[in-house]
Amino acid sequence: MSAERIAGAPVSWGVIEIPDWGYQMPADRVLKEASSLGLKAVEAGPEELLPSDPSEVSDLLAGYGLGLVGGFVPAVLHEPARRGEELALVERRAAFFAAAGADVVVLAAMPASDDFGPFVELGEDSWRELFESLKSVEEICARHGISVSLHHHYGTVIESDEQVKRFLDGSEMGLCLDTGHLVIGGSDPVEIADLAGPRVNHVHLKDVDLEVAGRLAARELSFKEAAGKNAFRPLGEGDVDVEGLLDRLEDSGYSGWYVLEQDSVVEAEPPEGEGPVAEVRKSLDYLGGKL
Repeated sequence: MSAERIAGAPVSWGVIEIPDWGYQMPADRVLKEASSLGLKAVEAGPEELLPSDPSEVSDLLAGYGLGLVGGFVPAVLHEPARRGEELALVERRAAFFAAAGADVVVLAAMPASDDFGPFVELGEDSWRELFESLKSVEEICARHGISVSLHHHYGTVIESDEQVKRFLDGSEMGLCLDTGHLVIGGSDPVEIADLAGPRVNHVHLKDVDLEVAGRLAARELSFKEAAGKNAFRPLGEGDVDVEGLLDRLEDSGYSGWYVLEQDSVVEAEPPEGEGPVAEVRKSLDYLGGKL
């Protein structure tokens, strides 16, 4: 693995789309700290974090020596009545990311609500609608010359091991392999990497405390509560076989980004040099031993 393929995510600094999550650190500090660590690029984070003009995004990131990987796009794609407006959202964000020089749309198939709360099981009609919508999303992204990667995620309609495998069986879309959310959903990341093969076109790396993650999966804790209890850990400090996964991906020829994405909650602005940057540095130090 090359250090040129390691990127960061604003959620590692506690910056996220979910309302009332905690203190939202300003873009300048996130980008300055990401650059100081030697990261080569970042995901976009919430829409309001970066400028709305893609050329301004490129200029802003270039000032820190960073590029844009792409970004998270949550969309409700299994409900026929919402299909048009949700695909329009995907089109708008795909155009934005492509114009800003990004590589990939990281798509989350959302339930009707956006609170990342209850476990959701789709019926057969909804699965069919979802798969048809995913084909449309692939067409949209192809028109803009950008790839798309389905992000299985806690609180979305593709969360559990069974749901991830049904997605792999029913769609040809690329997969954003997220080590933490796979473990929370009951999957083995190495097994999913084997099953998905070359469809893994984006990777989120995080370690996980299995005890806290189990309480999150059982809905004993909310997503925010679990993050606040350090469910997501720096690489090498949790229970995920990160090294085994990296070996498997590299041996299979994976050549995409490794995004350090340790979902965290920040209650107040930390002093300079402290806070989330220290956690990201630990993950980088872990990866440094694998390069």
